[in-house]
Amino acid sequence: MNAMNEKISAIGVVPVIKLNHPERDAAGLAKALCDGDVPVAEVTFRAAGADKAIRIMKECCPDMLVGAGTVTNTAQIDAVIAAGGDFIVSPGFDPELVTYAQEKEIPIYPGCTTASEYHQALKFGLEVIKFFPAEQSGGLAKIKALSAPFPMFKVMPTGGISLKNLKEYLSCPVIAACGGSYMVTADQIDNNKWDEITELCKKSREIVKEVRG
Repeated sequence: MNAMNEKISAIGVVPVIKLNHPERDAAGLAKALCDGDVPVAEVTFRAAGADKAIRIMKECCPDMLVGAGTVTNTAQIDAVIAAGGDFIVSPGFDPELVTYAQEKEIPIYPGCTTASEYHQALKFGLEVIKFFPAEQSGGLAKIKALSAPFPMFKVMPTGGISLKNLKEYLSCPVIAACGGSYMVTADQIDNNKWDEITELCKKSREIVKEVRG
């Protein structure tokens, strides 16, 4: 795997974040994640100002990996790059977005849940793909089934992941890392419950270390 993929895989979990007030909350959240030994974040464009949040988080914690999620157009990719973002995540497989990200030399993880989408990802030379929404799309059983004809991929499942099933997912050798919002809920962010976020991150990392050593 390339350097970015290896770094994300080593952390094992990727918090998926919706920030409604980036100027107020981004710095505190970045510190809470890093304090919990999870120095990575996927800031989704489901809320306005995702690029602003990415910039603030990178300024606060320069060594943190901060990317953008729910990216659906090339203008958003440009905004992420301008903000100093590290990677792109899209909910589905869009050849135009993948091509554009590769031209801009920023890693992209498109959502793939079918054999046809896996096949497209193969043509683009991708190593790691997102599997979204994971539980609703067949979960670990489907991921394992698709890995038979496509053993070259590592997968980042997102959707329905929690502390209850994190160990099960991470125990599968094709899983690079698991995305989730369970450690960064709207209540925790909006009410600045940074200690809770840090604690959930620590528990997640304990599971990663238990499984992977």
